[in-house]
Amino acid sequence: MATILIVDDEVTLAKNAAKYLARFGHEVAIAATLAEGKRLAESRAPEVLILDYRLPDGTGLEFIEHIRATDQTVHIILITGHGTIELAVDAMKAGANDLLTKPVSLFELRERIDVLLRLQRDASRLRYFETRERNASQSILGQSRAIRELQQRIERMAAVDAEGMLPPILIGGETGTGKELVARACHYLSARSARPFIEINCAALPPTLLETELFGHERGAFTDAKERKIGLLEAADGGTLFLDEIGDMDLALQAKLLKIIEDGRFRRIGSVQEQQVHVRIVAATNRDLEARVAEGAFRADLYFRLRVLQLTVPPLRDREGDAVFLARHFCQLLGQRYRRDGIRLGAAAEAAIGAHHWPGNVRELRNVIEQAVLMAESNLIEAHELMLSSAAPYHPPPGDPTRSPTLESGSALDRIERELLVKALAESNQNVSQAARSLGISRDTLRYRLEKHGLKE
Repeated sequence: MATILIVDDEVTLAKNAAKYLARFGHEVAIAATLAEGKRLAESRAPEVLILDYRLPDGTGLEFIEHIRATDQTVHIILITGHGTIELAVDAMKAGANDLLTKPVSLFELRERIDVLLRLQRDASRLRYFETRERNASQSILGQSRAIRELQQRIERMAAVDAEGMLPPILIGGETGTGKELVARACHYLSARSARPFIEINCAALPPTLLETELFGHERGAFTDAKERKIGLLEAADGGTLFLDEIGDMDLALQAKLLKIIEDGRFRRIGSVQEQQVHVRIVAATNRDLEARVAEGAFRADLYFRLRVLQLTVPPLRDREGDAVFLARHFCQLLGQRYRRDGIRLGAAAEAAIGAHHWPGNVRELRNVIEQAVLMAESNLIEAHELMLSSAAPYHPPPGDPTRSPTLESGSALDRIERELLVKALAESNQNVSQAARSLGISRDTLRYRLEKHGLKE
């Protein structure tokens, strides 16, 4: 419901309108002159202003110019007994949102108010989501070297721009590392940030439904196709299409996706006419795509095309100091959300967070902090309130250089990890794929660690 101000010297009409609108929950005030209207507008800050054109001490246009000087959000409906095109033009130039001619139907007046308020709500929601999406591109938080390097790579890739189809970006990383956040950053830091960012999870839909969602269909293309459907590719035209869990996409769809990446052309299901789109494909996966290619579950040509620009999101255990940094951030954020301002982590809790391996990465960390914020007995979260003992322990794969219970310092860890990498490369005759298999890690993870230690393949 809204706060409404009616400025009209016809007191009976104004009172009837006020009584009628109040029945629908609106809070209504009345003024008979410009001076009184200005005073009420300053004290009440109305959301809707219903204004007569002719008033005892001036015109409605004067009032509009006065209020628009300080308030651009109030909705103004100007009412006149002699509506003309010239007056309508002058009213819109001054800042009126609508113009009604007397006699005014109270039902029509309420309808116009409802339309204006609905447009305001829709615009507010749009601004909220746009702000949230843009803020997402600035939410890759961390102080570690690994995350700073990732941020720099994202900025370089986002700066790549050209007419038509842009080279795709492939994002790898474990579950919970924030691949979706990285994809959003690639879009909102780019020149296409004002265009759509549309995402779909390839693992969440069966192949036939995924194909319909991506490409759309013509009316009558199949039994339930009662009308034409625009696919996500068309909806994302000019912007970014994010394909999450690309490693689970059906082989037949992979062939169609390859054609789109190559020339930006596709057909809706049931259509004989090709459509042209200019969209950037950003794909993410937590699978080893090279292994999927070897298994015959992923097309080699699509894999090589997708990895033109490649990002690997480091796991939280490889981001030195970021676990505690992010835990403090989540604690403050969730404390405000759940009205527990001032809640913080104790020293023992922070030590436990720093020592944990976080197999679920940032997603697991946020969930642990959220539970602690909700259930902590006081504003100081203790180590036992994190319930880390109930979380699944981290079991690195055989040969993973992060596996060493005897290591006590970061320098020792780095030294032994580097020695393992050098040994694996030597034993495999510098074959990266073979070295990765011997260490029990993916090729992308091995490359990340080689770069981390300044080793050349």
